[in-house]
Amino acid sequence: MNPVFSGLPTTVFETMSRLAREHGAINLGQGFPDDPGPADMRAHGARALVEGSNQYPPMMGLPSLRAAVAAHYARHQGLALDPETEVMVTSGATEALAGALLALIAPGDEVVLFAPMYDAYLPLVLRAGGVPRIVTLTPPAFRLDEAALAAAFGPRTKVVLLNNPLNPSATLFGADDLAMLAAFCVRHNVIALCDEVWEHVVFDGARHRPLMALPGMRERTVKVGSAGKIFSLTGWKVGFVMAGPGLMRTLAKAHQFLTFTTPPNLQEAVAFGLAKEDSYFSDMRVGYARSRDRLADGLRHLGFTVLPAQATWFLNVDITELGQSGRVPADDVAFCEALVRDHRVAAIPVSAFYPDAAVRHLVRLCFAKADAPLDAALDRLSGVRRVAA
Repeated sequence: MNPVFSGLPTTVFETMSRLAREHGAINLGQGFPDDPGPADMRAHGARALVEGSNQYPPMMGLPSLRAAVAAHYARHQGLALDPETEVMVTSGATEALAGALLALIAPGDEVVLFAPMYDAYLPLVLRAGGVPRIVTLTPPAFRLDEAALAAAFGPRTKVVLLNNPLNPSATLFGADDLAMLAAFCVRHNVIALCDEVWEHVVFDGARHRPLMALPGMRERTVKVGSAGKIFSLTGWKVGFVMAGPGLMRTLAKAHQFLTFTTPPNLQEAVAFGLAKEDSYFSDMRVGYARSRDRLADGLRHLGFTVLPAQATWFLNVDITELGQSGRVPADDVAFCEALVRDHRVAAIPVSAFYPDAAVRHLVRLCFAKADAPLDAALDRLSGVRRVAA
């Protein structure tokens, strides 16, 4: 057995979802929306399945989707991408990240990671032979720190992996943070692998700025996007990789021996969706912001401490004050276990996103749900405050 994987515990998402099923809980833990996704895209994909080809599409992706990706990012983020040499389609963003790490690092190369982090990052870096250098970001702001970056970057640093917007903190890195990180990448000749799957799910008038657009970063950035997050179609697993031709040639070779290609009908449907009018994307953000506010306002009304949520489908609750009562667990893992068992609401302990469990007082909830389950969850969560009082 490969020790990287054989030693891994069951993911916190599977654990909490299993407990949710066992206790008949409302699952606000694992991040997936109630909405089935855009009807026109699903219909387009169904037609392509029945009427189109179901044989191998090109390894790099259908030309129609690669052209749509380039046009989409030119319109929404001002990026000029050549669909022939700078765009590749993958079977989801996780495959894109895995392939990029396998392509970009050799055993012994150092990779800078930011915690909290998506739980796939560390195993993928280790499997590729990389040496992780972890920078811990602290709540509530989760900002980059120049001294911490200086300590993490060194002569063996090959890649920095940035998730922006950042899950699970639900924060968006600002211009100062991005400029600071870009300066370190240029100074140390480091490639930035940017997981930007939440780029469209940002709120309150904010706009996502890709690291690739900053001075000195165009040819040293690998940008990863996800149709699953853009269109709330998490089961489709259609990702995009964007990079300069020099990087893309090696990225494509890694992809070639992973999934090789992605279902052609889904590619056709995503190409159709990426050309949607701007109103689709703004309406999507408004809808999720409304759900965010419904849950956040309800939690605050109950007396919970809610951290700001600038992006993604999640918000975080600080349980420090609850734990001080002595009647409610102060540790996030124990809190979530008690929450699903005693109050039948499933959440995720944020310590699961820190390799050293450095932060143990935050609990993540998913608000990408219909009003009825959100309201029912709030009703059940009122019992937590009664216990703590």
